[in-house]
Amino acid sequence: MPFDVTQWWIIDIVLPAILLIVLIWLVMKRRSSRSERELSQGAGNDGTEAATRDLYAEEERRRREGTDQAEDR
Repeated sequence: MPFDVTQWWIIDIVLPAILLIVLIWLVMKRRSSRSERELSQGAGNDGTEAATRDLYAEEERRRREGTDQAEDR
């Protein structure tokens, strides 16, 4: 009987605690690797931001010229 109680205690208490610790560790690992990756890239978004500005400028130019009509699909 005591062995049976011990098994349930392990299943109900110990295993969920281990699972929680592993999940917390994975989340922290993922966050730290993402922030390190962003820091290593530095200003890696400058190209994307410049491309977006260029796209918006082109759209604004077409709107002012009146050539921004929707294309037939």
